[in-house]
Amino acid sequence: MSSCSFLDTGTATLEYRLLSNADSTGPTLVLLHEGLGCVALWKDFPDTLAAATGLSVLAYSRQGYGGSSAVPLPRRLDYLSEAGPDELAQVIEALGLDNVVLVGHSDGASIALAYAARNDPRVRGVVALAPHVTVEPASLDGIRQTTGQFLDGGLREQLAAYHGMNTDGAFHGWSDTWLDPDFTGWHLLDHLPRIAVPVLALQGRDDEYATTEQMALIAHHVPDSRTELLDNCRHFPQNQARSNTLELIGQFLATLPA
Repeated sequence: MSSCSFLDTGTATLEYRLLSNADSTGPTLVLLHEGLGCVALWKDFPDTLAAATGLSVLAYSRQGYGGSSAVPLPRRLDYLSEAGPDELAQVIEALGLDNVVLVGHSDGASIALAYAARNDPRVRGVVALAPHVTVEPASLDGIRQTTGQFLDGGLREQLAAYHGMNTDGAFHGWSDTWLDPDFTGWHLLDHLPRIAVPVLALQGRDDEYATTEQMALIAHHVPDSRTELLDNCRHFPQNQARSNTLELIGQFLATLPA
């Protein structure tokens, strides 16, 4: 696995990993990680995705994650719909990307959808893996269970290998925000109808952090969307249903206008 580089957005230093294919004339696939993720926690998925599609792939750690600079806590309650997309805009600009498809997972999928609603002409499409567009009891139950695992110490030790000094901030910036009573009213339902590019949304049938209502809402509100439920898959389609996920992403990319 190639090493990470760093970029300065003006407000933070972010680590990123770019798998560049000089022969590709297609879009760069921009990966947006989940609420406890970072560049390293994508593991070999960026390499596999690059090999499967022949496209350049970019992964970066949002502020407060991995090797990026720390983020002040508490996080803003609009971090998925405003702060995250603002940061994504800075990354796209700093790296001079003019043709991208956003590939987000969980929190990252929500950020990708919110950014697509801004109708940046550089964005050609969105792949949303296990996205959240509303807050459900299932989401909160899953986060409470994960919080217990973190406080018991086992999960904290696992995450520390990837987040280092950011471990506590990354975890509490995610869990404390989602479990804040004022966050229960958060949603993207006013953003989704404004998305003008095609969207592919994938969710495991056994997702422990959401119900299939998330797919139904995307199908209803996004003008050009395809939703798929994946068998024998929980919250990580890119790992738990990788072959199917890669096949569906390939089909989706083939439908995008040249």
